Amino acid sequence: MTEEQSATFDYDDDSVAVIIGSGAGGGTLAHELTSKGIKVVVLEAGHHLTSDDYVNNEWEAFNQMAWLDPRTTSGSWRLARDFPNLPAWIVKAVGGTTTHWSGATPRFKAHEFKARSTYGRIEGANLADWPISLEDLAPYYDKAEKKIGSTHRHGRPPLPANNNYKVLAAGAEKLGYRHYATGPYGTNAEPYDERPASIQDGFNFQGDKNKSKWSTLVSEIPKALRTGKLDLRPNSQAVQITHTPEGLVDSVLYVDADGELQRQRARVVAVAGNSIETPRLMMLSGSPLFPDGLANSSGQLGRNYMRHTTGSVFAKFDQPVNMYRGETMAGVVSDESRHDRDRGFAGGYYLQTIALGPAFLASFVDPGAWGPEFAALLDDYANTAGLWIVGEDMPQESNRVTLNTSAQDHLGIPVPNVHFGDHPNDAAMRDHAYQQGSLLYEAVGAASSHHTPPYPSTHNLGTARMSERPEDGVVNAFGQTHDVKNLFVSDGSQFTTGGAANPTLTIVALAIRQAEYIAGQMAASEL
Repeated sequence: MTEEQSATFDYDDDSVAVIIGSGAGGGTLAHELTSKGIKVVVLEAGHHLTSDDYVNNEWEAFNQMAWLDPRTTSGSWRLARDFPNLPAWIVKAVGGTTTHWSGATPRFKAHEFKARSTYGRIEGANLADWPISLEDLAPYYDKAEKKIGSTHRHGRPPLPANNNYKVLAAGAEKLGYRHYATGPYGTNAEPYDERPASIQDGFNFQGDKNKSKWSTLVSEIPKALRTGKLDLRPNSQAVQITHTPEGLVDSVLYVDADGELQRQRARVVAVAGNSIETPRLMMLSGSPLFPDGLANSSGQLGRNYMRHTTGSVFAKFDQPVNMYRGETMAGVVSDESRHDRDRGFAGGYYLQTIALGPAFLASFVDPGAWGPEFAALLDDYANTAGLWIVGEDMPQESNRVTLNTSAQDHLGIPVPNVHFGDHPNDAAMRDHAYQQGSLLYEAVGAASSHHTPPYPSTHNLGTARMSERPEDGVVNAFGQTHDVKNLFVSDGSQFTTGGAANPTLTIVALAIRQAEYIAGQMAASEL
């Protein structure tokens, strides 16, 4: 076997753990389990793109990487109008959306694990406390930060400050903010863990040809392959999880690269398809024993969909900023991530630098706009600075992923419909963040600022939530489904609430913890 050659396990090998998806959760889980000697089959719906395949061109790279299978949208969110077929901006390829993420790695705060206890009852919100605390996850956060190589953590040096960050930091100081820095981010400032230092090329969202940004594609998957315990199967779309009469999962049906239906037997199945595809697959796996979807006795599968409260502020200056130079996102202001009801909402948010190229700026800055004002936004590109808002949105039972039986994908399977509407708390938070973003830029001389509506969702969370009681959610504190003991959820779907932090670090930490639990349960013959 060569250094990174995939193993080959038999379709009837019922000793394997099958992981569906290879992103932050699935890819990390695969490495952790294989390093413990467990045989793993990873089913990835997308291609196995590598750094040699990536192109540093925004729309070409988007079409190369993005999950473009048909989806439908409904609800009052603006995406249903602007991007009705693209509710989420995620990746369909080995490495999943870690090949697209910005690299931001803040931790959840203690109160964000206890949102129901901290915020109290909020009308219309389905708040619950996580069945774990920050104290429970802290050692796994340490491991995740070391795995990713988060800057500003464990002795890792910070990324250099680019112009976009310098404008952000100067404005933050003027507003009296105290907590701002160029990280933590999962992009190397110096070589680390076989990955080179960033060359500051500004193409974070296009796959990072330089491999300086952590992803499961460049880190966890190759490490898992080297163990000889990973059978990586790209272009393999899972379509159903089957179970025994006793209610234990026993195989996964998937369509392979040749369009043939295959059945892989399994000892354990972990679903890590992002918070849209994960509930979709579990719903498609319904049976007489699970009439409302696999492991859905609670009725919570697909519900409580969260995508973070987002938006952007782009500001025009009289001198060049050249925001595209350096890393796409390499700066964060954390002062507003606290919980302070005096601002008119529960929870908090971050302000983070963002830079879009001219093509993406034209597409996302004000979808549907036209005319002189829109043209001026593009004409002033060189003099523009940008930030992105990311904050905690409220889980609502009505915000949900369902099967749209009137629309089908290329396999003839019902597509997911994503229904979302802002909670009043979300709208109040976004308005406050827009205001603060504009004030931040005005404090350092901005001539004007523009509020960009939310982009297609990159932080998809909550549709198979963790809960202490089986009637309140889908999985327990280890991502193990309450109804089926050998079925796990390993991505952001398991989030009970969204917090304000970018979710990847927490997904990775949970996957490390979950792998430890699965290995222990297998060793004890409980799985």
